[in-house]
Amino acid sequence: MKNTLSAAVILIGNELLSGSIQDKNLAHIAKKLEVRGIRIRETRIIPDIEDEIVNAVNHLREKFDYVFTTGGIGPTHDDITSDSIAAAFGVPNVIQHDVFEQIDKRLKEKGVPFTKAAQRMAHAPEGAQIIHTKHSIIPGYRKGNVFVMAGVPSIMRLMLEAVIEHLDTGFEIHNTAIHANVGEGEIAQALETIQNQHPDIDIGSYPQDKNSEFSDFKVIFMVKGTDLGEIDTACNKILSACHDGGHDAVLA
Repeated sequence: MKNTLSAAVILIGNELLSGSIQDKNLAHIAKKLEVRGIRIRETRIIPDIEDEIVNAVNHLREKFDYVFTTGGIGPTHDDITSDSIAAAFGVPNVIQHDVFEQIDKRLKEKGVPFTKAAQRMAHAPEGAQIIHTKHSIIPGYRKGNVFVMAGVPSIMRLMLEAVIEHLDTGFEIHNTAIHANVGEGEIAQALETIQNQHPDIDIGSYPQDKNSEFSDFKVIFMVKGTDLGEIDTACNKILSACHDGGHDAVLA
């Protein structure tokens, strides 16, 4: 897809791999970035193991324009993301004094002790750019093209709103959905032809969600790109292919 930037997301946490917690961050990040012309091209879910984090960060930051991580920046023993990011860049993980003072002040107002464990949240790799948010005392940060955010969805979303302001942008990515009552096997050849005619857009075919308002249809075609005119042309070809075969199909 032309005129877009690329990104990867690293979801960090043993709890995600064990299934004890379901990820709620990836879809939100992807939708927010697409509006700014940034496409998620790869996602990894990795454990709280430093070598795994270091390897993933170093590989993906060379491969994509941006890397976003979620999880592992809290106060507990398994919150090792900042240590790992620092190791990936070959710098120490150091106290950020403005963050330390901000957290200390807020906890004192609440009558909560600022324990040594809690002080881990005031650390970031040396040279990191701290990205403060208006509604969270814990900030995210940037090191190179890597952006580090919390794993808790409500906090991550606050951090992401602040992070977005630090990103370059491509052309907005638009999505159009077509719902059709056709078997994927019946339409596959036509879809392939249309995709080949429009290489700068993405056409995906997926079984219809039985709980959606379009549950009477068998499949949903997602047409995605930066050029609205080309999207419209591709959609009309898909609709025609469905109708020519005697199948119902509608734009969402």
